[in-house]
Amino acid sequence: MGSQLQTPSREVAIWARLIQAQEDDITPQVAEYLLSIAFAENDRQRMEELAERSEAGSLTTEEQTEFDSYLHVGNLLAVMQSRARVALHRKPHDGSH
Repeated sequence: MGSQLQTPSREVAIWARLIQAQEDDITPQVAEYLLSIAFAENDRQRMEELAERSEAGSLTTEEQTEFDSYLHVGNLLAVMQSRARVALHRKPHDGSH
């Protein structure tokens, strides 16, 4: 099991809990913005390089820390985007009580 699952960074874990704890619906505009966030091509290439080297067991300690950081941020982004997709698929309230 990767270290990203065993020891997530405290900041990312806290942010993920904050996002998951929110009971208010995300507005469609915020949801669309969250879904538009993506890693730049150079970051994707770096993550792929680090992943390949990780599989080969050839990461330095610094590179492992960098790779873990990418994984933590990617996991947080996935949580945020999941909430955004759920918010966009909910039917709006009809306003009646």
